[in-house]
Amino acid sequence: MNSNLCPLDYRYGRDGMKKIWSEENRLRCEMAVEAALAEAHASLGTLTKEIANEIKRVSNPSITKIEKIKEIESETRHDVMAMVKAMIEQCNGDAGKFVHYGATSNDIVDTATALQIKASIEIIQRGVDSLIIALAKLAKQERDTIEIGRTHAQFAIPITFGFKVSGYITEMLRHRERLEQVKPRAIAGKMSGAVGTGASFGKNFFKIQKRVMLNLGLTYEPVATQVVGRDRYTEIVCLAANIATSLERYGTEIRNLQRPEIAEVAEPFDKIKQIGSSTMAQKHNPVMSENVCGLARIVRSMTSPTFESQVLWHERDLSNSSAERFIFPHVFTILDDMLEKMKTIFEKLEVKRDRMIKNIGLSNGLIMAESLMMKMADKGIGRQHAYEIVRSASIASEIEGKHLRDVISEISDIKNFMTEDEISEAMEPSNYTGKSKEIVDETIATVEKVLGVEI
Repeated sequence: MNSNLCPLDYRYGRDGMKKIWSEENRLRCEMAVEAALAEAHASLGTLTKEIANEIKRVSNPSITKIEKIKEIESETRHDVMAMVKAMIEQCNGDAGKFVHYGATSNDIVDTATALQIKASIEIIQRGVDSLIIALAKLAKQERDTIEIGRTHAQFAIPITFGFKVSGYITEMLRHRERLEQVKPRAIAGKMSGAVGTGASFGKNFFKIQKRVMLNLGLTYEPVATQVVGRDRYTEIVCLAANIATSLERYGTEIRNLQRPEIAEVAEPFDKIKQIGSSTMAQKHNPVMSENVCGLARIVRSMTSPTFESQVLWHERDLSNSSAERFIFPHVFTILDDMLEKMKTIFEKLEVKRDRMIKNIGLSNGLIMAESLMMKMADKGIGRQHAYEIVRSASIASEIEGKHLRDVISEISDIKNFMTEDEISEAMEPSNYTGKSKEIVDETIATVEKVLGVEI
């Protein structure tokens, strides 16, 4: 029987991100830190290049086996020391004497975590960019598609669907900027010993730490305790939760617009093979959007233990370690999965333009009340007076079931200010989308400039 327990093992997530947070890659990253430390020592003459090269040779899971590390850990109950011991066993000559030289466990663990976070952010950035491109193509395609804007889940005034999607684009562009800004703070390692003073590295401490991090392409904690500041992790996890919540917002909108009584869009559905319900054969459920919304809740839930892991006793305790082993793999794997699903949804979204027009007609002209009011005000009726006229006419339209245009046309005072043609013009939805189309154009131009692509 398959012993997989976590849904990430068998249901959610993509292989690329899972590989980053696999046990083998964690050990690979930790060994890479050990190798970088040895190289830094060799560059300063603490040990020879030959010894550093030997340590680098054994800093590889194909040589220092995971199985051996686990065997040692079952006795030592210390994962880093188990790895160090296993590496020493594989070393030739005197190289084993210099493995982990001057380091404390979290010099290795936190720096390896920074490598994993760095690789994860790169995948998330690519996912964000791919989603932005999918959104931009959809916005361009639907630039002129008129639909009803809704506030409080009620009809408001006309917009274009491309305008709606452009709002998603600018939000994701902000997330893209945030990812770039957070990167140097989130990918910080440390090589400063037991409580961060660098005492175990002697006079070469500053040089060793800088050379290790330069070698690995990381920043470093300038004033560490035994660990890097966990505010760094809080920031990146909260950003991940922010991005996930944006994706949930888009998914929620699609779910609402796909409701049969609205039916303005539909997420992709394979009508040949896909099944919506085990008993209701007619159903085409928005399962991908629902999936994104559910997964967002898991990402957000990880912010709480991340905040709590910031608060450690004195220079450090171990209460953060177990929590972080859950937090990072889940946050990054789920967010990557969500981005890919959201991209697929928007790439294949069915936009039902005819239904959008039909829904506009259901308002009996009431969505043009503001347009009519503003036209009346422009013609010399005071804004507030115009508002009261249109409000009374709107109530009459609802009660009598008549089109707002017909009710307004029957008001004698209006004829002194507006012609029938002017009333008709004010009642045309396509005439009252403001600068929606121009906003779409500007948004797409921004995407092309920022991402260096042609939409």
